[in-house]
Parts: sequence; C-alpha cells; structure tokens
Amino acid sequence: MNNRLSKQLEFSLEIDKEKNVFRQTHLSGHGRNENDAEHAWHMAIMSYILREYANEEVDIAHVMLMCLIHDIVEIDAGDTYAYDEDGKKTQADREEAAKQRIFSMLPDDQRDELTAMFDEFEAGETAEARYARAMDNLQPLILNDSNDGGDWKEHGVRAEQVYGRQVRTRLGSEELYEVTDSIIKKHIEKGNLK
Repeated sequence: MNNRLSKQLEFSLEIDKEKNVFRQTHLSGHGRNENDAEHAWHMAIMSYILREYANEEVDIAHVMLMCLIHDIVEIDAGDTYAYDEDGKKTQADREEAAKQRIFSMLPDDQRDELTAMFDEFEAGETAEARYARAMDNLQPLILNDSNDGGDWKEHGVRAEQVYGRQVRTRLGSEELYEVTDSIIKKHIEKGNLK
C-alpha cells in the first residue's frame, strides 16, 4: 500500500470516532441524544433537499461536503452546546488544535482542501458557508421542535438566545428563517422558551 492511501485510510478510520461524540440535541420522537455524525449527515441531506430556499445560488456539493466535515474537530474538542457561554470561551482554541491534528493525517493536498473548507464554514462569508450554517442551526431546531422543546426546557434556554443563534439562518435563507421564527414563537407561547 502506498503512503498516500495509508494516510487516507488512517484518516477514514479516525473520523469514525465522530460517531462517539454526543450532542445535547435528541433524535426526533424523544429519542436518545444524537451524535455528531448523525447531525452532519442529517444537515447534509437537508441542505440538498432545501437548496431552493438558499438566499443565493450555491454549489450544493460543496455545501454538503462542508456540512459533513464541519464537526470532525469535535472528535478532540468535544461538542460545545450552542448555549454554553463558558464552553464557547475555549471552543475556538480547542477546535483549532483538533483541526491541525486531524486534518494533518491526510496527504498535504487533502489536508489543505479540508482545512480551507472548515475555515470557510467557520468564517461564514461565502454563499455556501452561509447556507451550510443555516442548516447547522435549522437541523437541531426542528429536532427540538419535534420533541416539544425538551432540550430548551432542560437547559433553561431563553428565546433571545435562540434568536441570536438563528441570525445565521437568516443569512443563508430568509425563507427558512421565517420557519424558525414561527417555531420559536410557538415555543415561547407554550412556555418551553423563557
């Protein structure tokens, strides 16, 4: 086996660990906590299905790959809950170190490609990144809605926190933001969001 293939297979096995990183969000129908790999798969499929609602024309294959790789760093960095203000203070540093270690397992050209894609997602400056980030917000929101706001209730999340996060949804899709707005308002009325 050549060195390039050996590195690619080693990376492929390493990213399997993403299945062991569990999130605060539960699967629909009051299921168990979802893992990062399930989250990434779900938002990648959603990005394809909902692409007509993107604010701008996007390269959907690029968006889907961005969705699939955006949380690989959490293998080392762990999942930081969207509303964990203390965890967010160290999140960027933890994820930067993880990005360097994990993507460096690949041959240099692929390391550079995936690192650039991860950085593009984080910066949120391209049409593809804005739309991918909208999926990153919408996916857990619809799961939480399907569970009657249980994760918000459990963590005492406030409506303004959810609205603050959903600003990114609006940047990627005005139409999908309208959906999130109606979901948030419903849960305010039900008392699931403070």
